[in-house]
Amino acid sequence: MPSSLRWLAALVLLAVAGAIASGAVLYVETRHSNQMRAEAITGGNSDAGSSIIARVGCGSCHIIPGITGATGRVGPSLQGIATRATIAGVLSNDPSQMRRWFKHPQSVLPGNGMPDQPITDREARDVAAYLYTLKH
Repeated sequence: MPSSLRWLAALVLLAVAGAIASGAVLYVETRHSNQMRAEAITGGNSDAGSSIIARVGCGSCHIIPGITGATGRVGPSLQGIATRATIAGVLSNDPSQMRRWFKHPQSVLPGNGMPDQPITDREARDVAAYLYTLKH
């Protein structure tokens, strides 16, 4: 192989490696930015929220990205919930309404399939923070 082709191949490989690295950095920065925003608007901790979601068993009914074993199909998928206009089709999608829905879904929409959850206000803020990171 001529040396000029070797240099060209090396430059192409370097460009591809640079593009992959740039994409990875952009992904991490976007994810961190989403997490910071979610925590700011909810007053919660998204890391704690993911633990609470796993502990309470939300994944037995819902598909929840990032939660191991959260593959339930009884309730709706929570993928992209941060970008939805409403919660359960009846509440505006804002942090206070989301917390209300988590804790007391039966008082919001009697007879629906979601049971009231035995979580504190702090835990509800943490769960909301996690779910508001789910933009896609």
